[in-house]
Amino acid sequence: MANLRETADKALKMLRTLPRVQIGNLRPNPNSKQNDKRGRAQHGGDKHGAGNKGSGQRQNFMRLGYETGNTPFYMRFPYEPYYKGHHLRRQYPPISLLQLQVMIDTNRIDVSQPIDLSTLCNTGLVSIDPAAKEFGFQLTDEGADKYKAKISIEVQHAKESVIAAIERNGGVIRTAYYDPRSLHALKNPKKWFEKGVPIPKRMLPPQDAMSYYISAENRGYLADPEEISKHRLVLAQKYGYDLPKIEDDPQYEMLTAAKDPRQLFYGLEPGWVVNLKDQCIIKPKYETSTV
Repeated sequence: MANLRETADKALKMLRTLPRVQIGNLRPNPNSKQNDKRGRAQHGGDKHGAGNKGSGQRQNFMRLGYETGNTPFYMRFPYEPYYKGHHLRRQYPPISLLQLQVMIDTNRIDVSQPIDLSTLCNTGLVSIDPAAKEFGFQLTDEGADKYKAKISIEVQHAKESVIAAIERNGGVIRTAYYDPRSLHALKNPKKWFEKGVPIPKRMLPPQDAMSYYISAENRGYLADPEEISKHRLVLAQKYGYDLPKIEDDPQYEMLTAAKDPRQLFYGLEPGWVVNLKDQCIIKPKYETSTV
């Protein structure tokens, strides 16, 4: 009897402290209710993500930019002449002189050999995408005060201050154009050689870029060498440094090595086939014109 009385007292004590049983504090047993629908937005998954009626429900995949009858975004604003042909403009990813100096200091670039676009891509630190209208690299003057290397480099675009920084240290810089097909070969020469196709011939610059690459001030690869020598002296006088004499340099041959306007690789002519498996070069029987 004592045990029953203690149990009853505990039960009464719990009833006094617990809240009264109401609809608000009732809940079903666990896993007793099953939801037939998946919680997918407004329709609960019945429409399978296709919405309700209309072309969007009928797998009518609309073209890019179509806004189901509304005025498209690209037609909603007035025409700006600045953006005319912006999708066709050539892009030149930047490489600073500081980055170039770091590549040289970490032995990613051999300064005893001429440096071109292929050399820069083979470092594994920079790359280009011809499909994104990238036509090579432009050299920027960031870190010009820390740049100390003597090199022979070929880039696609460079400012006057960059040219002065290269030539102050006894180096040589050229700006050269490459067409998209040539860029694919230069970007990854090993992949191109494994195809077993001849080395392509470099195309000349388009009309809007011709003036840049025939200018001696820009060190264009189509410029007159005598004019380049004059502008080297003018630039040295402008920036106030003594121009080193390349003729007396022991690396004269390396510094003056230049490609033919139709050539892609140093020492390899257009039309040659490089066989990596047999480690040989297959040359055509008849000489091909480089014009």
